[in-house]
Amino acid sequence: MVGSYAISAGLDVDARAVMAVLEIPVLGTDRGYFLADELVVSSADSPTAAGALTGRHHLAFQARDRATVDAFYRAALDHGGTDNGAPGIRAYHPQYYAAFVLDPDGNNIEAVYQGEAKRSAPSVTIEV
Repeated sequence: MVGSYAISAGLDVDARAVMAVLEIPVLGTDRGYFLADELVVSSADSPTAAGALTGRHHLAFQARDRATVDAFYRAALDHGGTDNGAPGIRAYHPQYYAAFVLDPDGNNIEAVYQGEAKRSAPSVTIEV
């Protein structure tokens, strides 16, 4: 969904709208792909995919709180996603609150809040 909105519709506005709910900036788009934070999503016809999809994926994004999970779900449905599990508690553990949507390519996209958390670092730096 996050990628397929931009790719299938030929627009980056839908990917930006859905990712904005999760406070993940879309850093760039071009022919058949978009870059959000450290995630790159491309379509089968993009130069980066060389014309072949690798399969369906399940992408889970951490949400700030339950309200963000709810907002993600609404934004995803408003921008072409298909319900694959409305927001709610899941059996994984008592605080696992998540919503699932399928993007136009059939990928399962999840927003999840698992209770209060603290990042160990603001970002990751890879040095070569």
